[in-house]
Amino acid sequence: MSRTRTTSAVSNARDDRRFVTALARGLELLSCFRPQDRWLPHQELVRRTGLAHATVSRLTFTLVELGYLRHRPAAGEYALSPAVLALGFSMLSTFDIGRAARPIMQALADRAQAAVSLGVRHELSMIYVAHCRSSARLTLGLDVGTRLPIAVTAMGRAVLCAVSDAERERLSRALQANDPAQWPALRAGLARSAGLYSERGFVDSISDWEADIAAIGVPVEIGAGKEPFGLTIGGPTTHLHGPFLYDELGPALVQAARDITSAVCATNWRD
Repeated sequence: MSRTRTTSAVSNARDDRRFVTALARGLELLSCFRPQDRWLPHQELVRRTGLAHATVSRLTFTLVELGYLRHRPAAGEYALSPAVLALGFSMLSTFDIGRAARPIMQALADRAQAAVSLGVRHELSMIYVAHCRSSARLTLGLDVGTRLPIAVTAMGRAVLCAVSDAERERLSRALQANDPAQWPALRAGLARSAGLYSERGFVDSISDWEADIAAIGVPVEIGAGKEPFGLTIGGPTTHLHGPFLYDELGPALVQAARDITSAVCATNWRD
């Protein structure tokens, strides 16, 4: 998969003389590593970023020298280094919402016998900042740092229901530009989610992201003007379906979002 086109806000920023293209490309290269990746060859970095071979060579050399990438010269492969991990944990440490939310999330995961996740939006993706599993044998094998598409997941759809009309329109245009062929199906799924959210207070994604995965989601809003988080229950479609999912877990998820908001506000959280 080649790199996802940036949203219009980032595209506009590229035209600003203050925008540092080399820095943006370096960060883009670091971002193309996925949770399941360990070592990636040079050619795969070129494919994922869409950058020229020579550009990727300069970027990887610089990032190795700065300690953000490790290099195996014999294999021509690269991996993220602990320096990147340190940056990630520095950011996560500022998310008091994760600490406040985990007890509520774990109780919900145990009740649902499924996975409960909390994430924030980055461009056209959702990134997990907290994740709790039940003791069930079959559960989602995802963790903090996992990146999921915004349009086909319950977490992303929940956040799209909570943003302003202007922001939703901007993101819709970016989704259409990113994948014109899939846009009609994506738009239909988003419209259906908006209807469910208006009626029941939560959204769903049944086999839309992965064929055997069902999930429901709600936004978690922490104060005016702040980016909403997405809170989800997810698991196998064989377990999450029908009245159990919609009539029991749906209202429980809505209440959990309220409880998280109250818990975070009690900690005087600041972004």
